[in-house]
Amino acid sequence: MSKSNMRYKNRLMIVLFAVSFLFLCLVVRIGYLQLVKGVWLKEKALSQQTKDVSVEAKRGTIYDRKGKELALSLTKYTVWAEPSKMISSSKKDLREDYAKVLAEVLEEDKNTILNELNSDKNIVRVKRWIDYDKVQELKKHKLRGMWIVKDNKRFYPYGNFASHVIGHVSGDNSGMSGIENKYDKELRGLPGRNIISTDVSGREIPYGNGKYNEPKDGMNIVLTIDEVIQHYAEEAVDKALINANAKKAHAIVMDPKTGEILSMVSKPDYDPNKPRIPVYPVYQQRMDSGESQLDVLLDMWRNPMVNDIYEPGSTFKLIVAAAGLEEGVVKSNEKFYDKGYIMVADRMIKDAGYPKSHGEETFAQAIQNSCNPVFVQVGQRLGLDRLYEYVQAFGVTEKTGIDLPGEGRGITYKKKDVGPVELATMSFGQGISITPIQLITAVSSIANNGKLMKPRVVKEFINSNGDVVERFEPEEVRTVISEDTAKLLRSIMEDEVTQGGGKNAYISGYHVGGKTGTAQKVINGRYADGKYISSFVGIAPADNPKVVVLVVVDEPNVQSYYGGSVAAPAVKDIIYNTLRYLNVKPVYTEKEKQELIKEETTVPEIRNLTLQEAGKLLLNNKLNFTIEPNMNVNGSEQIIDMFPKPGTKIPIESNVILYVKGKNDNNKVNVPNVEGKTIKEVSNIFEGLGIKLKAMGSGKAVTQNPAENTQVEPNSIVTVQFE
Repeated sequence: MSKSNMRYKNRLMIVLFAVSFLFLCLVVRIGYLQLVKGVWLKEKALSQQTKDVSVEAKRGTIYDRKGKELALSLTKYTVWAEPSKMISSSKKDLREDYAKVLAEVLEEDKNTILNELNSDKNIVRVKRWIDYDKVQELKKHKLRGMWIVKDNKRFYPYGNFASHVIGHVSGDNSGMSGIENKYDKELRGLPGRNIISTDVSGREIPYGNGKYNEPKDGMNIVLTIDEVIQHYAEEAVDKALINANAKKAHAIVMDPKTGEILSMVSKPDYDPNKPRIPVYPVYQQRMDSGESQLDVLLDMWRNPMVNDIYEPGSTFKLIVAAAGLEEGVVKSNEKFYDKGYIMVADRMIKDAGYPKSHGEETFAQAIQNSCNPVFVQVGQRLGLDRLYEYVQAFGVTEKTGIDLPGEGRGITYKKKDVGPVELATMSFGQGISITPIQLITAVSSIANNGKLMKPRVVKEFINSNGDVVERFEPEEVRTVISEDTAKLLRSIMEDEVTQGGGKNAYISGYHVGGKTGTAQKVINGRYADGKYISSFVGIAPADNPKVVVLVVVDEPNVQSYYGGSVAAPAVKDIIYNTLRYLNVKPVYTEKEKQELIKEETTVPEIRNLTLQEAGKLLLNNKLNFTIEPNMNVNGSEQIIDMFPKPGTKIPIESNVILYVKGKNDNNKVNVPNVEGKTIKEVSNIFEGLGIKLKAMGSGKAVTQNPAENTQVEPNSIVTVQFE
């Protein structure tokens, strides 16, 4: 073989060896990537080609007992960004350009957004809870490294309404207080996943291999709270807070037969839509004074009707009276003689009005007079063991089990620590502490013929289809006293309202029974001078109670700070409005019927007279009047119609509505309120005012558009719905 052939063969072998070696290296590398690094590379590829976004489940809606939405989740959208993907195909950094676009669309500060995009975070939440129109506008810009996901925002349509019951959620929709906290797991639901296929710029591929796992929406909750009764209670408590110049005021309304809470109010409260911004100035003032913001917020969110204890004072005498009557140690007509005080051991225990005394009185009158010395004697007759049996039976020493978080427990002396003086003071509600929910639950057992019911605020769970998943039935805890004792005690409670210290809760025809309570406030373990907690608990109607109402006023700062003065009027307002709403008809005694009968007068004809002439004529007939529409008048306006009509007999001091013809300074007409009028009556009124009627339906007017007192041009059309 020639040298040239040998040289050629050697070169060929070297090339073959080199190629084989390279191929072997490639196989090893591929094997390494496949077998050793395969899982890691797959994960990296998926992370670059897809986005795995958690989809929050829609939090369940909270309804009142009639189906009105008290808390709901609105569908909003959240903008997310991955700053590392905000690079153009020519490698230009687009973050500043994008910050400008985002600031314009989202109406935010450009520098704030840019700082977030320039941060070290891998993923940035640009803005939460934007509306759909903003989403559409952002999508037009086709921004790289950005995506938008659905996000639920909790909304409370009534604002600071029943906020201590409903509660609120945190920024991540976790329940923080109230029902939102107690049933957070049921309301929250289960989140879903949205796996999105993306291109190299991080933008979603429209028809990629994404996967969407539906979230499971949370359970809806129906409360026992009635929105209408809650409004009545909130209005009454706000009024009591202002009139008593008090620190706080609370109210609970309970159905004694079922234990259902119809209303629960504490003022001052807060708006769960903005739980960190005080509605009442007192909380902001505390923050401004240097007090810890967290401490103030926790106090603002706290539900004192369930969480806090207080000395009930004379309202507790109902429990002692029930025990004494049930055990037969005292009769309702048994006579006592009150000297204004009683000596126990070496201690003089005085009545509230000492040195005045009640003198001779029956036990029933002692309840009406809230006489401490008489109740000391009843407590002594019962003895420590029997008194404690009833204290426990009425639920004072145990939690009620109400379905709200953080329930407190009443505090009593340990038996071994009770001497004659402690037994005496406990007998009239001093030296014992209780929560408002414990007290109203105990009194409700008297209203429910001796049966103690478990209080609750949740009626049922329903799913998104409206099907009932779980219903909570009334739960009887135990029978505390006999039906006869309960009826007798309710009769005595009614006498307290008609003849005793509860007169400010009297309502003609509704047979309200009640008990006042005024207790010196305990602060840091000592009775504080000049600081009191005043309360009143009422039941109605006393012969067949539909509701029990407790109002507690904390630190009233007025001359007459007693429960009968500051709390009883609020109970009266709540009971009156609630019973009317529940369509409970008043049943009048003969005496009440006589007081209700008023002298009648005949409505005179005053149409076409001036307002001044008509007013004089009505006042001469002992009638009052109001003017429709609501406008500035000078007395020369002409009366175009009236209600009631001339010739109608009505009680003196009744109100006659006068419809006057006149215009405002801007030559516009004020639309009057025509609710309850017939089509003919409305037509006559509108004709006189120079506006036109568009009638819908028949019967009496129920709604109108524009609304009353709206200023419209002459000859404008007003639509009125008749039913």
